[in-house]
Amino acid sequence: MLWRNILIYDHIAEALKEPKIVKLENNFYLARFESMKIYSTLYAVKSLLEREIINRHSILIDSSSGIYAYALALACHKYQLKCHIIASKTVEPSMKTQIELLGAYVEGVPSAGSLKLDQSYRVEKVEQLLKENSNYYWMQQYHDDIHYGGYEAFANIILNDINTEKLTILGGIGSGCSTGALGIFLRQKGIKITLCGIQPFGSVTFGAQDVYDPEIIIAGIGSAIDFRNVKYENYDSIDWLSFDCCLSGTVELIKRYAIYAGLSSGGSYCVGKYLFQRNPSTPCLVIAPDTGHRYAGSVFARHHEAKPLEQFKPQIINHANELALPWSRYLWDRKEKSHLCEFTSLIHIES
Repeated sequence: MLWRNILIYDHIAEALKEPKIVKLENNFYLARFESMKIYSTLYAVKSLLEREIINRHSILIDSSSGIYAYALALACHKYQLKCHIIASKTVEPSMKTQIELLGAYVEGVPSAGSLKLDQSYRVEKVEQLLKENSNYYWMQQYHDDIHYGGYEAFANIILNDINTEKLTILGGIGSGCSTGALGIFLRQKGIKITLCGIQPFGSVTFGAQDVYDPEIIIAGIGSAIDFRNVKYENYDSIDWLSFDCCLSGTVELIKRYAIYAGLSSGGSYCVGKYLFQRNPSTPCLVIAPDTGHRYAGSVFARHHEAKPLEQFKPQIINHANELALPWSRYLWDRKEKSHLCEFTSLIHIES
């Protein structure tokens, strides 16, 4: 008789949050999630209930471009709480329907014409509803450090599955709580982490707001407004990638490894492959935070446009005025947020 370990979950969210670690090559790995942010929402909601900051009558609200909304709706379903999502225009109808069937109320904002206005309008709507409803609680995925706590469990999975004392991790920055939390927890556990953050052009987080990418649709890993829970000192390097780079990485992931992942995953893979080829002795882990389903029409239907990844090389920069598509790379070297002033100043003084 064959025996196997069987793990039965008490809610689907607990099963969906866990990644599958895939070995792409020796020392080159990818962590593929259904939805990575479920880690942070389950932890945050459970913690808020235990600390009696929210209760069974609370309505949790936040704005989202889709993935956080799905994760929060799952957490609210598990803990039987009501949920109100102020949705970005980028939320696809199928995702919206799924979130609504989980019990959340999804409300959009008028088309803003730009990512910055879209995010600003959503935050303004949340603030308006908070004034009108005393039982609303704002989850503040962009600002509250509570979202870091859930990722310690993922750090433990990495420790168990990738037995190494040194590791390069690549992933989207977004609000900073996923990749940033991994850097914190793994360093606390004694692992020498090189943390590489992926950003789209146009994101204000690391000073690329003045560089326009006409194809930008990867709002989830960048921001047009200040995200207060990004801990800048976590990151060793920053790579800004155009849509074209991310498209090519995403298409190569499914063609070469049968991994159907999102656009930011393709970007992280693009950078990870470049770094790994130059230092194959150091284990490298690419974070793929979601599946490719939301990009079926906007990315995968354009697979014929993908170029070989070898055609893309990073331009190593020293200052924000050197940022340029399709790929710019800067050694941030774990500096504080205050370094942004020097990085983005009009006159660059060489050290």
